[in-house]
Amino acid sequence: MTTNPCAACSWTPERQRRSFYESQVKLISTKGNRGIWSIGNGLILKDRGPGLRSFETFNANFVREKTIIPVPTIIGSWQDGDRVVILMKRIPGEPLSKLWPKLKPKERESIAKQTAGYLSQLRRLTSDKIQGVGNRPIYSNLLFPYKRGGDSFPPHGPFSSDDALWADMGIGIKKTFPASMYDDLRRVMPPAKPYTFTHCDLASDNIMVQDGKVKGILDWEYSGYFPVWWEYVCTSAAFNQEDQEWKTLLRKHLRDFTRARDWWSTYCVVCNDVEEDDESGSNTLADSVGDGEGQGKKTHLERDIRSDGDYSDDEPYRSESEKSIEAKRRNSM
Repeated sequence: MTTNPCAACSWTPERQRRSFYESQVKLISTKGNRGIWSIGNGLILKDRGPGLRSFETFNANFVREKTIIPVPTIIGSWQDGDRVVILMKRIPGEPLSKLWPKLKPKERESIAKQTAGYLSQLRRLTSDKIQGVGNRPIYSNLLFPYKRGGDSFPPHGPFSSDDALWADMGIGIKKTFPASMYDDLRRVMPPAKPYTFTHCDLASDNIMVQDGKVKGILDWEYSGYFPVWWEYVCTSAAFNQEDQEWKTLLRKHLRDFTRARDWWSTYCVVCNDVEEDDESGSNTLADSVGDGEGQGKKTHLERDIRSDGDYSDDEPYRSESEKSIEAKRRNSM
């Protein structure tokens, strides 16, 4: 039997056995070296791990000021050494991820419509740059999968044009493949304007539901002004089967950017080849968003994009330019 103290509360098993104290402060979720604590029934404390940037306070306050989307009320946020701690009011209800298996199709449809209705308010928030709130950079390992140096989650931007965006997105491709592939991908890249405020992480864990009503949308830490098609496209990355079902349904109620999604699919496949050929030893795209070992070279993103049925039961459309890009990619391997 272990005698090591609990990593979360620091109490040893012996001390726990001898105590009659029942704390109202409970650890309810962890991911990596970060955790979420409930304080009674009314408060949530988020403890961001070392080195993890967080602009959730800025973003949530911005959305609260500009829309009527139900977002968490931030009570306070502070730096504690190399960690960021955020105290907020708890939104009533339960995460959609917990309710999903029990919901009827009509109930799921209603929640997707409500969520899409709230997101439509973000469509009115635009910028002349791709950037975070307050001219900050943006962070996204989905939009920028190519790793550089030792930073696993580097900042990007601001970008004042589509060309500036592509110059950053295409760095790894330009280094690895013929210039014609870099140019071809840029030529068929969907226009990113108007740069639109985007949540970027609409996982079922982040939708709070009570009595069939959406009571809150959580986790605004990665939001900012992104390509107009990005909210639609980034729902392609799912954490599990239920999250994939949720995002597939949600996409049906968002403005359709299937063409951009197809382009991004091609871009991700090429970037994955860049990562596999990279001698730096950095993580591949599959490592960034994969769902386990033994997946081979087919990434989690590819499986979601190819298998979730969001193409009206047809094969994804490929333009002649995209077919040419794919052929060049294969020939260069």
